[in-house]
Amino acid sequence: MRRFSRILARPSVYRVWQTPFAGKKLRPLLKHAELRRVRRVLDVGCGPGTNASLFAGIEYLGVDLNASYVEDARRRYGREFIVADITRHSLSERGPFDFIFANSVLHHIETADVRRILSHLGELLTEDGHVHVLDLVLPRRASLARMLARWDRGRYARDVEEWRSLFFEFFEPVVFEPYPLGALGVVLWNMVYFKGRAKRK
Repeated sequence: MRRFSRILARPSVYRVWQTPFAGKKLRPLLKHAELRRVRRVLDVGCGPGTNASLFAGIEYLGVDLNASYVEDARRRYGREFIVADITRHSLSERGPFDFIFANSVLHHIETADVRRILSHLGELLTEDGHVHVLDLVLPRRASLARMLARWDRGRYARDVEEWRSLFFEFFEPVVFEPYPLGALGVVLWNMVYFKGRAKRK
């Protein structure tokens, strides 16, 4: 698995791995987000610019820890990408954003750091803005999807209720939608989509 993780760290390999499922994975986001009205996007854990094309013509900032991903994304998309550890780095000077997207990144991060990230993202949202999260669910029952979640590079896949608790702690929920992701009628992964507003004190 470590060797596979190292291979996936290469931008070209990561893109090939993601391509067959990208459309299905993004369906809940595209159903519940009005992209035409978006003004400023923060793409957290942007990888090699996987989501950048969704936001053509919109002010965009992509953030990722992997310098190779960021270099590749800058070269391919000509957008603004920065290398930063989102568990420690503050983006307060770059905000606010009305659209914050975290696509399959939080299951790579331990819970204490996820809480710090979600709290910070809430501070970066405009009053009319939303956070949008897509992430991997760990099924409670034995299944192919559970096995693949266990094999994933991210060590912190969580069950649906754990995700619900984390998201609802920091955001007012608008949409919380678990959904399957697979091929030929076979569920390979269970996912969750969350859309929320910042809790205002």
